Amino acid sequence: KMGAGYTMMNNLTIIQTAQGFLAYLKEKFGQELNKHGIIIGFDARYNSNTFAKLTANIFLRDNIPVYLFGQITPTPFVPYGILKYKCCAGVMVTASHNPKEDNGYKVYFNNGSQIIPPHDEKIAKSILDNLEPKEDSWDISLVDTHPLRIDPFDQVYKAYFDDLKQLSFNRANNSNTSLKITYTAMHGVGHEFSKESFKSFNLNPFIPVIEQIYPDPEFPTVKFPNPEEGKSSLNLAIKTANENESTLIIANDPDADRLAIAEKLPGGEWKIFNGNETASLLGWWLWHNYKATNPDENDFSNVYMLYSTVSSHILKSIAAVEGFSCEDTLTGFKWMGNRAHDLLS
Repeated sequence: KMGAGYTMMNNLTIIQTAQGFLAYLKEKFGQELNKHGIIIGFDARYNSNTFAKLTANIFLRDNIPVYLFGQITPTPFVPYGILKYKCCAGVMVTASHNPKEDNGYKVYFNNGSQIIPPHDEKIAKSILDNLEPKEDSWDISLVDTHPLRIDPFDQVYKAYFDDLKQLSFNRANNSNTSLKITYTAMHGVGHEFSKESFKSFNLNPFIPVIEQIYPDPEFPTVKFPNPEEGKSSLNLAIKTANENESTLIIANDPDADRLAIAEKLPGGEWKIFNGNETASLLGWWLWHNYKATNPDENDFSNVYMLYSTVSSHILKSIAAVEGFSCEDTLTGFKWMGNRAHDLLS
């Protein structure tokens, strides 16, 4: 939650966090940090831009290159940017799907995944060892013009959606579908980026929920901007879909790194898929298309799917039948991301 005090998100605690993070990264990477730097993104919440610039300022004043996005971005741009530029770390300022009073600070390591032990514990200690702000820690006036500040937005935007095209298995047929899709960004950053995603997949433009298109830190039409809350958060999307004879809804959370899917059933009711159902459908679809695009492959033991230990085990059951590998991890995408990196390595 944002507010005054040492237990809240505010300018002081952001400066202290950035100072401790910088000290840890210098110890961990040495001159590599001076060469590869850090990447920083922010969403449209109150103070996100300021918190991002305060973080950038701490690193720039220590002559560390900073890839600071010049405008709001979806969270996935930060880990993608880490890998693209070989950064030592990344920060995304966002509270994801939390209420408007909150903000947050997602920290990523050089593998593009959020930190896990022992990094988290060592960073926490480093923050406590670096609590005293320097006199210039508050001054963000030089961030935009500093010679070591790079705005990666245009490059990351193009590369990200170019890569996304490679994940579309049916681009030639997608534009022929009669399916009408309704989309809501839920007052977050997702609208423009989802438009580009639809183009990457050669899909017809979606029907937007007009009241929720533009980023608004007040989130005026939803109590909790979390698409996984169910019908309470999708009321406007359902209304828009019904008015436009659309049978499918896709909803992002405010930093566009999670989604909900809903389908209109023949009887007129809306089926909102839970996380396990969505993951099962996506897992099956990826496997179906992997097999289709690799017809000569007979040994799938090096093909992996990951799921969290609290999720449905249906992917493990599919793997047992189909012959690919499947593992569970601790809860949280940071665990899956780090395990995926280890497997790819």
